[in-house]
Amino acid sequence: MASETYHYRGLLTRFSPLTISGADGIICTLFLTIRSKGGLLSTKELRINDAIRVKEVRLIDADGTQRGVVPIGEALDIARDSGLDLIEVAPKAVPPVCKILDYGKYKFDQEKRQREAKKKQKLVKMKEIRMQPKIEEHDLNFKTKHIREFLEEGNKVKVTIRFRGRELAHTELGRVVLDRVLELLDGLYALDRKPAMEGRFMSMILNPKAKK
Repeated sequence: MASETYHYRGLLTRFSPLTISGADGIICTLFLTIRSKGGLLSTKELRINDAIRVKEVRLIDADGTQRGVVPIGEALDIARDSGLDLIEVAPKAVPPVCKILDYGKYKFDQEKRQREAKKKQKLVKMKEIRMQPKIEEHDLNFKTKHIREFLEEGNKVKVTIRFRGRELAHTELGRVVLDRVLELLDGLYALDRKPAMEGRFMSMILNPKAKK
């Protein structure tokens, strides 16, 4: 499955899913997410000094003082006199915004922020438990125990009933199994998606119950 990018609460979030199948009908999907405030960090290099080829820029001093719009030649002279660099921090603005900074330190700070963003990586798991519509009570209790453990660990759980052959004529049996699972969980869950048919499968998705 390919990596995808979504907007979520004002953040850009990249999902890289990895699905792993295990024993006892348990399937685990991992989503590695990298978020950063204001969007994913850009690796594109900014233009500096003589590489900035515009007639004028909106200039900001190293201390944050705004000098207003000045010719590019004047901005470069001010930067050189300060022993610093002229960095185009907002190239799409009209005119572009440039700031007088130490480019080496500026780049180091950007890379540091990128490293800190990577530290905030969050591993999100969705487990899947598969059952048969004619599952024995012992097996049902065993698999429900796994569901309970997954929910307590903060994972989502997809519970799936697989119908084979003539079992498709009695899909109500699958609903009975799913209702029994919910009964055994005794309110530990929050229902993310109600039981529904998907081809030969009936499934529901459970979220961990929010802690008060």
